[in-house]
Amino acid sequence: MESASSLGKVAVLGLGQTGLGVANYLTNQMGNRVGSITLYGGKNSLESDATHALEAKGVRVVCGTEQLEGTYDLAVVSPGIPESSAFFLSAHEHAREVIGEPEFAWRECPRKWVAITGTNGKTTTTLLATQLLNVGGLAAKAVGNVGKLCTEELATRGEDDWFVAELSSFQLATTQAFHPRVACLLNVTPDHLEWHGTMERYAEAKERVFRQMDERDLAVVSEEDEWCRAIIGRLEDRGLRVCHVSVHSEPTAQNAAFVRDGRLVVRLGGVEHSLVSAHNLAIQGEHNVQNALCASALALDLGISNDAVSHGLLSFRPLEHRIEPCGEIDGVRYVNDSKATNVDSVVKALTAFVPGRVIVLLGGHDKGTELSSLAHAVSSRCKGAVCYGEAGPRIARALADEDGDMGLIIREAPHMSEALEVARTLACKGDVVLLSPACSSFDEFKSYRQRGEIFKEMVGKLGHKEAAR
Repeated sequence: MESASSLGKVAVLGLGQTGLGVANYLTNQMGNRVGSITLYGGKNSLESDATHALEAKGVRVVCGTEQLEGTYDLAVVSPGIPESSAFFLSAHEHAREVIGEPEFAWRECPRKWVAITGTNGKTTTTLLATQLLNVGGLAAKAVGNVGKLCTEELATRGEDDWFVAELSSFQLATTQAFHPRVACLLNVTPDHLEWHGTMERYAEAKERVFRQMDERDLAVVSEEDEWCRAIIGRLEDRGLRVCHVSVHSEPTAQNAAFVRDGRLVVRLGGVEHSLVSAHNLAIQGEHNVQNALCASALALDLGISNDAVSHGLLSFRPLEHRIEPCGEIDGVRYVNDSKATNVDSVVKALTAFVPGRVIVLLGGHDKGTELSSLAHAVSSRCKGAVCYGEAGPRIARALADEDGDMGLIIREAPHMSEALEVARTLACKGDVVLLSPACSSFDEFKSYRQRGEIFKEMVGKLGHKEAAR
């Protein structure tokens, strides 16, 4: 623990993992740095074993309301609570300062942080960067949106441990003093607009990861979209070192990460580091090449050797639910990409496969996303598409409008299980059946994880049936 400052009276908003984790952490500071802890669950919250355990530790738990009472020195808000919500605004009315959980954790222990954000690729890049640091001899932990709450990891953090934090736009929107040594911005494409309100505010939240950085730090930013290119310009105007990342071209900047003759190359301060062949990475697709370039630039700037970075890149394996191979039946490969919950992630996933050999499963909860780029990518790269769930009919119409008479096979099904059966009838030896939905899962499943697990179970059952014939 580095911060011994008094926190005073603290309010915590939200009864999910973040709220419970922060409240539990604060109970260890009661009577010392914390005067009182009040946990507000929200309008639909209910008491539980977890809330009763916190009450036994001295936490006041308030369920069933979004209206705070009294005054607080600090409010820590869970990332699922939008800044425009009555709950968030009430925190501003009753607390001297309102921050999110990563900001709180950084203030408690601000040494040795790196941060990774972007619309897509955050988890892969965070875990890969953590592996590169560990292979290179630095102790590193993956924290944040990757599943391990920053605050919960503080108690076991060693003096020399690096925190590699995956941060969402929700988490970044409330950062103020947060200052990582290296920060990566992978991409900015439309997502979560219902939370942020506009694309501009969404991009602004992503850019906040660089807010406190200076010329001693490194900003690793993709050149592949217009929002990121604009951010690069603003960062360089501030005098920051910016590593320009591109899969499709070779930036001329002093700091850059790119592909030359099929190999990953990172240039830092004008010195080039030639790493591994992109073809030899276990994680495939252009987006994963970009993820590898970003993680490599981060690790090299923190002093990891070329050999260690190369070894870490080659030993890294695909993540669950992200272009995850999950079986082969009669020469047809089945791939689980359930984590692809938006259009851009599907467009990038399709680059991992031979054009014309993919039957993609699309659908789920309809977020009202614009579909033109998805329709173009599917029409140009896929053999067929099976559209299912709440969003299925709208996606099917968009594909038909884009494809015209070009020959894309378009089918509809009510649910994912039926969509898999249809895809199986369309596929032949050498094809890939890819679950890459472009939608959230909430019309049929609790999460993308559950959706992916069930898909893998269904593929497994199909394989057993074929083996029994």
